[in-house]
Amino acid sequence: MTASANRTVLRLAFWGIPLSLSVMGLKLLAWWVTGSVALLSDGLESLVNVVAAVIAYAMIGYAAKPADAGHPFGHHKAEYFSAVIEGVLIVVAALLILWEAVPEMMAPSLLNAPALGLAINFGAGVVNALWAYVLIRAGKAHRSPALSADGHHILSDVVTSAGVLAGLVLAIATGYAILDPLLAVVVAGNILFQGWTVISRSIDGLMDKAVPAEEEEAIKQAIAAAAGGSLGVHDLKTRQAGPATFVDFHMVVPETMPVGDAHDICDRIEDAIRAVHPGARIAIHVEPEGEKAHGVRVKVSGASRK
Repeated sequence: MTASANRTVLRLAFWGIPLSLSVMGLKLLAWWVTGSVALLSDGLESLVNVVAAVIAYAMIGYAAKPADAGHPFGHHKAEYFSAVIEGVLIVVAALLILWEAVPEMMAPSLLNAPALGLAINFGAGVVNALWAYVLIRAGKAHRSPALSADGHHILSDVVTSAGVLAGLVLAIATGYAILDPLLAVVVAGNILFQGWTVISRSIDGLMDKAVPAEEEEAIKQAIAAAAGGSLGVHDLKTRQAGPATFVDFHMVVPETMPVGDAHDICDRIEDAIRAVHPGARIAIHVEPEGEKAHGVRVKVSGASRK
């Protein structure tokens, strides 16, 4: 990730803090006006957004630090810790919602000032929808797990809010007060699912999962097109660490090829990979013809011998 992209990601993470505080305030105001446990559940999820925004800002700032003697590969994985913590907080929020909703099911009550409360909650949902779009788009563009996790969580919050609003309108129209705590339980279930999704994605990153299949195929094609003069490439490995992609493979060259020529091929390959994966960290092991190859071989355009 470039310095400019780092600043953009950090700036977005910072502005997520006051924005999430504002949305939480609106949702809690809607709950205070109506007394709806479903709106309270929506507000509790926004409380998670506030804590998650603070953690994301801290972790993104740490992840942007350059490599040092103690962390020669950089600090990129710090963003995954932010995403894991956010997932855990989401689960905690779901349990708090269930704590409030289950007793309310025993003695449900009709809402106070429902129109005003629903209007306030709707406004908060619109703000969240716009912010989720910004975060998801930026997270994908800059390969930021923290921004992506935050954006997808907020998007799930938007879906939750829409479902709550629709359900409460139905409860008001029919007079069935029990729909209010039932909606809160549904919200809790949805939040639990989202929390598990965020945690599992982050664990994949911490476990050095390979890049997606389509991205690995693009890397293979770039290598094949630029490795002319070599005899083949094998043992290709990739891994994702936050915004950084690591690519490692072996390249076979004729035994008589000068070191300078092999180096030139490596430079071409690195340029080709970075054209499809900007900022990729690449390690190429050059080996002479005749060594036993391991792993999957990448066919090289123009290779003269096998």
